[in-house]
Amino acid sequence: MKLTIKDIAKLANVSPGTVSKVINKTGNISQQTIEKVNAIIEETGYQPTFSAKSLATKKSNLIGLIYAGNINAEMNHPFFNDVVNSFKNAVGNLGYDILVFSNNKFSRDKQDYLARCVHFQLDGCLIIAGDRIEEATHALDQSHIPCVGVDIALNGPKSSYVTTDNHKVAEQVVTHLYLNSIKEVAFIGGPEYSVVSNIRKESFIRHMNLFGMNTKDEWVQHGDYFEESGYQAMNRILEHSSIPQAVFAVSDMMALGALRALKEKGVRVPEDIKVIGCDDIEACRYSDPSLATVKQDKDKMGKLAAYMLHDLINGAADPNSVMVDPELVLRDSCLIDTTEQ
Repeated sequence: MKLTIKDIAKLANVSPGTVSKVINKTGNISQQTIEKVNAIIEETGYQPTFSAKSLATKKSNLIGLIYAGNINAEMNHPFFNDVVNSFKNAVGNLGYDILVFSNNKFSRDKQDYLARCVHFQLDGCLIIAGDRIEEATHALDQSHIPCVGVDIALNGPKSSYVTTDNHKVAEQVVTHLYLNSIKEVAFIGGPEYSVVSNIRKESFIRHMNLFGMNTKDEWVQHGDYFEESGYQAMNRILEHSSIPQAVFAVSDMMALGALRALKEKGVRVPEDIKVIGCDDIEACRYSDPSLATVKQDKDKMGKLAAYMLHDLINGAADPNSVMVDPELVLRDSCLIDTTEQ
């Protein structure tokens, strides 16, 4: 029969809490009691269970990973994958394991994230933001569970968030093009209801107007962050009599789709049109031509999320937000011929 922590406590004539404190090396326990409990553990070959280890500390060392709402990108998108990998490595070094939540059956059953966090005794949650966030996410944000969001502005009593400064993403693109005498620019955004895409779109239009640059209604198209939608959006732009000097897509995947459409139509990049994406995924380096992009520091975002959540769990910091600056990375798809300026 498998022994429990209560069995060890009974044999040692102490409480289960005392046994747990000896196992976890916490609390003010006499050396005599420590030696007695350890001797019984050794004699019986008792293996502490997960719950026994967490009894004294009141911590499970488990973090919930939630892909909230409508995430078109989810795990197979390189940007989110890289952020989560960075987070996973950092929280692993801090002593946590990750429990991934699926929101498919959960949404149909109208369960909530908070109830599942309590059920699994999670110490905290990382929330990867999609669009059309479900009410369950907001309820978790407003709860006692420490949470850190990526690309979602949480405001709960134990919530923080980290995001790229999405206003600067479009600002850097438009400013660079303006300074190189490129004034006719198209825009390929994510879904029209996408919060992040709309921030970038608003900043794009504002800075285009600020510099007196030209865009047209037919040059503003939308996709779903993936390559095929960028291909289709670029084809819609090319249907019209005039084409822009450059196109900015709010994800590298859509920008790669745009490159494919331009190549099929015989439009030269960068000679006839410049292309800039966003994210700086690995594929940018190997496309033909290599893709200029706005780098989101995925490694930094993941590490920040890990340490911010760790601090919230341990009461070492108050809720806060961090905006990570993007970086324009110029490659062949946006080469400027200075002799034409």
